[in-house]
Amino acid sequence: MTKNVAVILAGGKGSRMQMNFPKQFLKVAGKTILEHTVQAFQNNINIDEIVIVSNSIYISQVESFVLLNNWTKVKKILTGGEERYESSLSAIKAYEGTPNVNLIFHDSVRPLVSDFIIDNVIQALKKYSAVNTAIPSADTIIQLKTEHNIIKSIPERKYLRRGQTPQAFKYDIIKKAYDLALKDPNFKTTDDCGVVLKYLPEVEIYVVPGEENNFKLTYKEDSFLLDKLFQLKTTNFYTNPDLSEIKDKVIVVFGGGSGIGEEIVSIAKELGAKVYPFSRSLNNTEISNPVHVAEALQMVVTRESKIDFVINTAAVLTKEALVHMEAEKIDEALNTNLKGVICIARESHFFLKNSNGHLLNFTSSSYTRGRSFYSVYSATKAAVVNFTQALAEEWSPDNIQVNCINPERTNTPMRVSNFGHEPLDSLLSANEVAKISLGVLLSKLNGQVVDIKKKS
Repeated sequence: MTKNVAVILAGGKGSRMQMNFPKQFLKVAGKTILEHTVQAFQNNINIDEIVIVSNSIYISQVESFVLLNNWTKVKKILTGGEERYESSLSAIKAYEGTPNVNLIFHDSVRPLVSDFIIDNVIQALKKYSAVNTAIPSADTIIQLKTEHNIIKSIPERKYLRRGQTPQAFKYDIIKKAYDLALKDPNFKTTDDCGVVLKYLPEVEIYVVPGEENNFKLTYKEDSFLLDKLFQLKTTNFYTNPDLSEIKDKVIVVFGGGSGIGEEIVSIAKELGAKVYPFSRSLNNTEISNPVHVAEALQMVVTRESKIDFVINTAAVLTKEALVHMEAEKIDEALNTNLKGVICIARESHFFLKNSNGHLLNFTSSSYTRGRSFYSVYSATKAAVVNFTQALAEEWSPDNIQVNCINPERTNTPMRVSNFGHEPLDSLLSANEVAKISLGVLLSKLNGQVVDIKKKS
């Protein structure tokens, strides 16, 4: 059986970023860029093994990341060279004599590589010996004939692509290409596919579609775009999660009196969990009141000795122009949708730290862009996302996971009160959202916005 080995090229010095440390160690969304990149391959079911090629100065830092993130697939940490190709060679030499290996090279500073890309690259290797990832060029490309900015030609754009990584190869092919390249006194290259193209022209290099988000952090300005993309990054979760491990878990659900919260309570109880719902309607619990929240949590711990999961589905929506909203309605939205989220998190920390637990918040598609008549609601839901991502970073050393559910339009009492009757087949059911939410609690996700979309 062929082993798929991801080679993360992290030997760069980040000179074009004008920083005093390599760009792969820049922190974005709670982790370094290198951590995000490696985690993408750690999570992919088709990757069997990971190799990280690093500058020798930072080997100990990489080793600490392996332990901190529990990267079970990382089997080798290798020293890279001054040039990119020397880092590739380091991995090629490390697997010399190993049978049935595919090497999948990826830039450590492309942290938003998706399962879609990784899976397509590996699938293509079943037919081809060399695979590249690329996206169409949206701009017209011009070729100069001199260094004085005189146009030589304008290639037809439909045949042009912008190369990305991963670049993947059957081991014998990439080794043979480099063996030939190293005998060439004029050898010069910027990527591995270029080596195969030049020295093994008979080998077809297949191109799989990349994605715009899979861009390479190169210049300082790129960090601002990357930060925004991480803020908007979402994760699609499987629709039929195995919930058997919910049995005997102790779950606190704020907002458990109606809608999605009520469905979570019902499903979790059927699965044998010990579930405690709280809301204004059920037990007069006001989530923006720290005393109410603390008493609720303490009551559960007194009975059960621990709390595994805390879920907050509580929210209010007043669909109205800001200038027409009463001050009381604004206060209610801020208290429930934001202050309550903060209060629950703050009061839950101690208990979730003791249990290595999970905090689950809820946002809305309104968080990505403010819309008229949703100004206060949109603002609070954007704040929930930022708050979730910040806490995931803060609480990671405490082994607490923090994630956020982003369901599409869902059939709940809050939606009905604002939109009236809508065709049910156009909405998610609260039951479906509840099941996937419970599945996220059992996952290894952290700091993620999890999209739940209606099947088309």
